[in-house]
Amino acid sequence: ELITAAVIKDLNRVHGFWHPWEPGPLGRINSLLPTGGWFTLPPSTLPLFDGSYALSAQSHFLFNPAIGGLIRLWGFDDAIRPNQKPPPAEEIKALVKANPRLGDVEIKGLRMRSNNPAVLLDFGAFAKGLAVDLAIARLRELGVQHALVNAGSDLRAIGRHGQRPWKIGIKHPRANGVLAFIETQADESIFTSGDYERYFMHNKIRYHHIIDPRNGYPAQESMSVTVVHAQASVADAAATALFIAGPSQWRSIAKNMGVTMVMLIGRDNKIYLSDALHKRITFSANNPYEIII
Repeated sequence: ELITAAVIKDLNRVHGFWHPWEPGPLGRINSLLPTGGWFTLPPSTLPLFDGSYALSAQSHFLFNPAIGGLIRLWGFDDAIRPNQKPPPAEEIKALVKANPRLGDVEIKGLRMRSNNPAVLLDFGAFAKGLAVDLAIARLRELGVQHALVNAGSDLRAIGRHGQRPWKIGIKHPRANGVLAFIETQADESIFTSGDYERYFMHNKIRYHHIIDPRNGYPAQESMSVTVVHAQASVADAAATALFIAGPSQWRSIAKNMGVTMVMLIGRDNKIYLSDALHKRITFSANNPYEIII
């Protein structure tokens, strides 16, 4: 219990450090970036930048932590908005045209500035995975060899669950219950991005929180993407990027990001499976989708 308490304390602390909109280190950065001037970078946020630059480039900027302005414009910044509806098209177009990217953020030592006033940082597709990785590292420091760290259905597992592997269920994107199962091997992370996680309905259309940086609208081709990878931070970023990439582009983006185990469920009601994950996954009896390997 003491070990569990220590890990929970660590997770709560980094949540405060890395939340983009609440008062805290990253919130302070977002308040200062639009000024264009130099300011002191809080050291607690450095791990976010250290891991994100390369992953963003590898994803062809589909994983783009600099589009916090679009996230906020759509109302997915944790604020409660009754009767939520899409923002004005001209505001979306203006932010897309500004093309905010991590490369617009200049870091020298512990000084930072942005040369693009449209940059607001939201590491929501990376911070959870990084926090899980840090939690696993902490458990190992404390001598734990077998554990599962679950952060809202996204997780990393090490060792075994007693005499058997950890057995992880993958949620059905359009129904209650589990669509498939994966048994972990030694040390693996399993992260899923889905259009059912955070969304609102307007005129019978689903608007979800995974925004395509290329057009500023929720990505339209996927229902969910599951990624299995050793590092939770990589799995987290890749699940978002591949969701946006959709059925036509996910293979090339996955290769760029060094990800080999992927399941993408498209809005065309087909499951796209990498060969490596096909060998590992077991589907439940109620799978309604065609499987393409």
